[in-house]
Amino acid sequence: MTTINKADVKKVVLAYSGGLDTSIILKWLQTEYEAEVVTFTADLGQSTIEGGAELEEARRKAESLGIKEIYIEDVREEFVRDFVFPMFRANAVYEGVYLLGTSIARPLISKRLVEIARETDADAIAHGATGKGNDQVRFELSAWALDPDLRVIAPWREWEFKSRTNLLEFAEAHQIQVPKDKQGEAPFSVDANLLHSSSEGKVLEDPAEPAPEYVHMRTISPMDAPDKPTDITIGFEQGDPVSVNGVQLSPAELLAELNRLGHDNGIGRLDLVENRFVGMKSRGVYETPGGTILLTAHRAMESITLDRGAAHLKDELMPRYAELIYNGFWFSPEREMLQAAIDHSQRHVEGEVRLTLYKGNVMVNGRSSKKSLYSEALVTFEDDAGAYDQQDANGFIRLNALRLRTLAARDQGRGGNRETGRGHGGYLD
Repeated sequence: MTTINKADVKKVVLAYSGGLDTSIILKWLQTEYEAEVVTFTADLGQSTIEGGAELEEARRKAESLGIKEIYIEDVREEFVRDFVFPMFRANAVYEGVYLLGTSIARPLISKRLVEIARETDADAIAHGATGKGNDQVRFELSAWALDPDLRVIAPWREWEFKSRTNLLEFAEAHQIQVPKDKQGEAPFSVDANLLHSSSEGKVLEDPAEPAPEYVHMRTISPMDAPDKPTDITIGFEQGDPVSVNGVQLSPAELLAELNRLGHDNGIGRLDLVENRFVGMKSRGVYETPGGTILLTAHRAMESITLDRGAAHLKDELMPRYAELIYNGFWFSPEREMLQAAIDHSQRHVEGEVRLTLYKGNVMVNGRSSKKSLYSEALVTFEDDAGAYDQQDANGFIRLNALRLRTLAARDQGRGGNRETGRGHGGYLD
């Protein structure tokens, strides 16, 4: 790690949640760096869990620690419009299942940290990610992609604290209020935004043990979901969802509505052991109710509006695209190159998809589009009135079989004449 000369840091912008860890980091920056601290708290939709109380608590905590410049910003619309929706145009999933809910939030937070640092003439930014996780990589790669000269302070990689007891002792010594329910070890850690919630650690560390039901906060159990199915329609324009059941909604409003529908039907739970970018395996419990519905709907919309070649190429590119986001390379040129290709493919992805939600399942039961490539005249089992000449398949199949027949003839000992190279028996007639 590059050593930062503390004397060069006079002002720091801290990604601040208002929780115990970032409150200790705030005070640590004041005492160890003797720096003025600016706090930034992003409302990414995590307040939907706490009803907004979390954001106000962050303001109160920052004020109690003497902070003069406090940034608390509602970035939900920007988050969904400029980060979540572009990612869903790619149908991005990491390691086949993870919808990247935490990963996609970090570039936006980093972007605002850099912008606020410029606005306030700060020398550095700071984050509360630990030295074992992916988030430290995501924050810092994003920040340096936007400002290569900016200093980044990662307290968990610098300080001497070894345990939660050390943190609590520091909090007590510096009069940082710790609610009684926060004084013990939390049963698991949580990250949440409008796209998802993730839970990791403590009671979830043994991947052989099932996750306790109390871990889930965004969905009811599929077993407890209603016995009656819920039918919905999602409208798309240029690859992005724009309406639910005929009602036009903003990006954040639409995702919130899908979250509500997903919650009520037990949709979007995932218990995953993933491969972290830093090299270790990690078990997490993720809930992405609206995103799970959206992914199914988007693929259904693409199924009738995307050409086969474009659709298959997208599926080939997707794992690389998802890995770039997971590893923190949102602002990299390769991600932007892939995004340009993906966005180009979405020009005609428009129409409506009908879905049925039932006990954790998302089922497609209809899709329609003015830009559809589906032709009933071509696929019908009835008289197609000359739309397709089935005899054309003869040459198509024979040409595609040529190399296979050649290989089979060789392997079965019926190869060509060694001297003339001509085949025997007319097997390549």
